[in-house]
Amino acid sequence: MASHAHSNAHGDHGHHDHHHGDHASHGTFGSYMTGFVLSVILTAIPFWLVMGNVIEDKTVTGVLIMGLGLVQIIVHMIFFLHMDTKSEGGWNMMALLFTVVLVLIALSGSLWVMHNLNTYMMPELTPEAAKQLP
Repeated sequence: MASHAHSNAHGDHGHHDHHHGDHASHGTFGSYMTGFVLSVILTAIPFWLVMGNVIEDKTVTGVLIMGLGLVQIIVHMIFFLHMDTKSEGGWNMMALLFTVVLVLIALSGSLWVMHNLNTYMMPELTPEAAKQLP
């Protein structure tokens, strides 16, 4: 009885507000459909670029595909994960920035390693050249 009287004395009547301070939107059908359509378009364009051999320069094609991939990541974060600067008191944005730094390090490191492997790789070893090895 004492705990019941205590809760009534403060006027909460046993109800708790679990969403206090939670400003994250949970999305609507329209926002999910917008995200879905954008995701399909951002997937179809790179597919078309590669399968249609639209751009002759493979480097330009690769850069375009990586750029469209980054745009698609942003679309997913906004429309499906509902990440913005206000959600979770800004912690989502801090987590996003940390993730972006890690992804950039991983991607640039991978591209650097692949470039160096391609540049400094031993030339193709033919049977004749193998006979001349020490």
